[in-house]
Amino acid sequence: MAELGSKGVTAGKIASNVQKKLTRAQEKVLQKLGKADETKDEQFEQCVQNFNKQLSEGTRLQKDLRTYLASVKAMHEASKKLTECLQEVYEPDWPGRDDTNKIAENNDLLWTDFHQKLVDQALLTMDTYLGQFPDIKSRIAKRGRKLVDYDSARHHFEALQTAKKKDETKIAKAEEELVKAQKVFEEMNIDLQEELPSLWNSRVGFYVNTFQSIAGLEENFHKEMSKLNQNLHDVLLGLDKQYSGNAFPIKAQPRKKTKLFARLRKKMSSDSTPAKANKSPSPPPDGSPITSPETKTVNHELEPSTLEAPGASIPKSPSQPAEAAHAGAEAAGSEAAAGAEASKTEGDSGSSSLPAVVVETFPATVNGTVEGGASSERADMPPGFLFKVQAMHDYTATDSDELQLKAGDVVLVIPFENPEEQDEGWLMGVKESDWIQHKELDQCRGVFPENFTERVQ
Repeated sequence: MAELGSKGVTAGKIASNVQKKLTRAQEKVLQKLGKADETKDEQFEQCVQNFNKQLSEGTRLQKDLRTYLASVKAMHEASKKLTECLQEVYEPDWPGRDDTNKIAENNDLLWTDFHQKLVDQALLTMDTYLGQFPDIKSRIAKRGRKLVDYDSARHHFEALQTAKKKDETKIAKAEEELVKAQKVFEEMNIDLQEELPSLWNSRVGFYVNTFQSIAGLEENFHKEMSKLNQNLHDVLLGLDKQYSGNAFPIKAQPRKKTKLFARLRKKMSSDSTPAKANKSPSPPPDGSPITSPETKTVNHELEPSTLEAPGASIPKSPSQPAEAAHAGAEAAGSEAAAGAEASKTEGDSGSSSLPAVVVETFPATVNGTVEGGASSERADMPPGFLFKVQAMHDYTATDSDELQLKAGDVVLVIPFENPEEQDEGWLMGVKESDWIQHKELDQCRGVFPENFTERVQ
């Protein structure tokens, strides 16, 4: 019997809640249609607007602070790798090796301490500050429902009073319900009227304390880091002084092309020397112009050729001496012969040192889109696919809408559905492994910090 009674009470509560929802819905419809007046409090509405603005600003600050902390962590990892590289290249016999190791240890400790203090003095304080908003938001919504109940009870009581046939019993019951609804509403309303302005004013002190903490931590961090950098500078300066007298020549790799051209120039120079020795023959006694069979022959052979060499082009100006034309033609013939002989020699030896001409072919593109295989590849990508990135560092998601990344993960970047929702330094994407397995965006996509990745395609 007790169980039945319990079930009856539960069923009664359910029925009562359903009835309340129907009554509220009916009251809201009447108010929107203008058939029922609505109790309004402009001062409270302004408090609610301030509350929503404060919540939005706090949420954004929390997200940006987490991005900042993620960047500090990434910078810590990069600095650690850089000091590890210094330790590896620092040879045991160099002075200051122990000092560099100590500096590297202090550098790592300083980054770790900076990150932890930011978490304790900024992020945790931020989380505590925002932790009070969900409860207040729920109470504001409940206050709105109780206001509708109060208006509904008031209208019901007024309707019974103005009815032609008055039922005193119903009027008394309606009045009792009205007093009860008014009391519940006013209790919630008074509490929020006092709490919301106080919360709004508290934001100033919170922002001041938060940013003062961050600024102070950064100042101390950079001051200590500056000391470590100065110590490292002094150690390296001592190393430089000890080894400043040693020469470390850097030899460039010889180019085969340069060697070949040097041989050609040397050969052409030696071949053209005899021609220059006899470039001024004695003029004939009758004063007739000098004719050179060699010049005619060389010119005849070079006319159909596309070979260009120094001295091959002979100006036809009347003021040019005949011996200059003769010498230029002989030099051109010698250089052409030297080039042919060098090519023949290199061909006979089986390995030519002349640079090979490489012809590269590229896929055709239309408006920046690669034709052919690229289209089929994009067909397997998620809608709106932009490019691929690869995680360089691990990233631990701090919100449900963020991606958890491991170093090496490939992410397919897609655009935000609403561009205004994109925060600076964050991208939207889906991990390639999740996309291949599920082909679902709603369950797999999320945002991630861009500075933890590098673009790969």
